[in-house]
Amino acid sequence: MKKNITQKSFLPYLILFCIIIFTVLVFNLGNTKVHVFTYDEFTKNMSKGKVDAISITPKKNDGVYLIEGKLKNYNEYESFKVYVPLSETSLSRILTYSENKGFEIVTNTNPENSIIVSMIANILPIVILAGITFYLFTKVTGGNNKSMDFGRSKAKLSEENGKVKFTDVAGLKEEKEEVAELIDFLKSPKKFQKLGARIPKGVLLVGPPGTGKTLLAKAIAGEANVPFYYISGSDFVELFVGVGASRVRDMFKQAKQTAPCLIFIDEIDAVGRQRGTGLGGGHDEREQTLNQLLTEMDGFGANEGIIIIAATNRPDVLDPALLRPGRFDRQVTVSLPDSREREAILEVHAKNKIFDKSVNLKNLAGRTPGFSGADLENLLNESALLAVRRNKNSISMDEIDEATDRVLLGPAKTSRKITEKEKKLVSIHESGHAVVGLKLPDANEVHKITIIPRGMAGGYTMMLPKEEKISIMTEKELLAGITGLLAGRVSEELFFGEITTGASDDFKRATATARAMVTEYGMSKLGPMQLESKSEGVFLGRDYTKSKNFSDQVALEIDKEVRRIIEECYEEAKKILKANEELVNLISSALIKYETLTKEQIDYIVATGKIDFKEELTVDELREIAKSKKIKDYLKMSEEELRKELDVD
Repeated sequence: MKKNITQKSFLPYLILFCIIIFTVLVFNLGNTKVHVFTYDEFTKNMSKGKVDAISITPKKNDGVYLIEGKLKNYNEYESFKVYVPLSETSLSRILTYSENKGFEIVTNTNPENSIIVSMIANILPIVILAGITFYLFTKVTGGNNKSMDFGRSKAKLSEENGKVKFTDVAGLKEEKEEVAELIDFLKSPKKFQKLGARIPKGVLLVGPPGTGKTLLAKAIAGEANVPFYYISGSDFVELFVGVGASRVRDMFKQAKQTAPCLIFIDEIDAVGRQRGTGLGGGHDEREQTLNQLLTEMDGFGANEGIIIIAATNRPDVLDPALLRPGRFDRQVTVSLPDSREREAILEVHAKNKIFDKSVNLKNLAGRTPGFSGADLENLLNESALLAVRRNKNSISMDEIDEATDRVLLGPAKTSRKITEKEKKLVSIHESGHAVVGLKLPDANEVHKITIIPRGMAGGYTMMLPKEEKISIMTEKELLAGITGLLAGRVSEELFFGEITTGASDDFKRATATARAMVTEYGMSKLGPMQLESKSEGVFLGRDYTKSKNFSDQVALEIDKEVRRIIEECYEEAKKILKANEELVNLISSALIKYETLTKEQIDYIVATGKIDFKEELTVDELREIAKSKKIKDYLKMSEEELRKELDVD
């Protein structure tokens, strides 16, 4: 690599040097003037003392002396030459004049007598010119004639082959089991061929960004210890029609030479989108590339020993022909990790970091639902950066909490000046969210409240599920979520006497949930009907348009149902907050004093009715907190067991 960089940096100087030499030669040749004298003219100038210096070169083959020289009145680029008969008389006459008139004589041997000199003089300039031309041509074409490699595949052979194993991939237990037979096939294909089993030609890894699809593909290649080619879907597509198809052909040609092997295509939706959509015809570059990929995966030719692994987070836009059996036979969903998997991922990324004794990765895993593996890695990296910025020797929970907030909402805006009125307003607003979350049985659990501005938010209340479960929610849980969202505005109305714009995002989310309950989930008086669905236009804004399968009359009824749900939840929030006015004011006062409240501090306020927190809670205070959280057998627990159960140090 360094050699190539040195050559590329030297090339402009070489070209400049050649240009300068060429310019000097042309300039000199243009200004050079040579006078041809007769022997009499030469003799006359010598007799008058006008000759300054001469050089004599014998030309024995021609029977003459070639005399070249300068007269005293000549400029730098002016000279003369004369041919004198080859005889001792003419030479002695010239020597006599030289002694009398005092000009210098230089005698040269006959170059025609040296065959080597003659060859060098004639051949060397041609060799030098050819060498410079060849060097410049090889540099322009890349040294390997890359100008002719436009249709060559950009798939690269991984240099990390065998380095990544399944042990390096935390979690994804079911996903590993699903692809384990691919490894068995690559190691011992005869075992499958004996029973007539056909291994899947392609495996499609589907899942949200950052869940480990690429890492899983590397682990498959590492476990099987076979060549691993990787390429992005966008590397196939070029401006010129046919280039992508040529690259697909070349990629499979290379793979056949090293079979059995794996080919990993990342973001395959860049080239595998449905055909016949949008405004482009069937001749466009992307469709030609897709057609060639379909043919190579399952066409007339056989690709034995080549397994294609592709990754995407948009399987809904892929062409059906790509997903049929014989091509991508199997889809493996790589979903977001659960609490146990998040703990394993955190342990992998915590190996090279120094943590304080207070850090508990299991508790941290429980506080990060919805985080992908990439998010968790970023979380620990941000906490390490904060620890370095604060000149600490280890990473504590303070840095992890701050890093969590930074990942979710951005850095805290501590330099922003906040008036007392605004501080009071935000604390009342967030207290409303928190109290509804504490008092509604089906609401999420309140883990943190802060009034420190982050991003576009003046403050926020972190609420997490009480128990981690699959993405299924009951009607009561959805209604509790809407009620919690509306509680901020209700709290402003009841305890501040004014309403503000701070609840606009809450309204947006609450309305979207209520409308989904009516039009998608069938949780309204309109019955179990799906009235709205996503549009099927792949290139016409699928994510932003919805198809409506109802009349204007039904649209009016939908609006009425959405309004009814919102109003009932609003009244429910009012009822809860009026009954817990004292708790709202307590949490609001604590927020004004401390700005941020943790889960343990919130539980302490609920249990004791005090906001002056102690560094060390007594056993009675721990039991009060346990009682308020409805923990069974808390009276039988020891102090150590209570602290562990409540996660209180």
